[in-house]
Amino acid sequence: MTTTQFLLGLGLGAITGVLAALFGVGGGLIMVPGFIFLFALDQKSAVATSLAVIIAVSLVATTKYASASLVKWQVVLPVMIGAIATTWVAADWLKLLSNEFLTRSFAILMIVVGIRMLFVR
Repeated sequence: MTTTQFLLGLGLGAITGVLAALFGVGGGLIMVPGFIFLFALDQKSAVATSLAVIIAVSLVATTKYASASLVKWQVVLPVMIGAIATTWVAADWLKLLSNEFLTRSFAILMIVVGIRMLFVR
């Protein structure tokens, strides 16, 4: 990794940290496109790398929010069980699907969710 890439990574990490802390986003929304455009990763590697980074980010943010009694633990357990169970299977799907399909599907998802958040409460 070059010095420039390292500095780009620090910047991407800083932006991700702020957005994760304020809006609960960062992995998919910020890091995946950042990894694709700044580091020329393919979609599959960008997703996998983002998930590796988000482990530490999630632990830090959860610790801070839990100390402020903001984490609703009664919601965490069922969602965590469902997410862990389906992620195990879906991680295999990532290997089977093309980068082009994954990139386009991700872009459509971001557009649909963004529009819904703007107009639906």
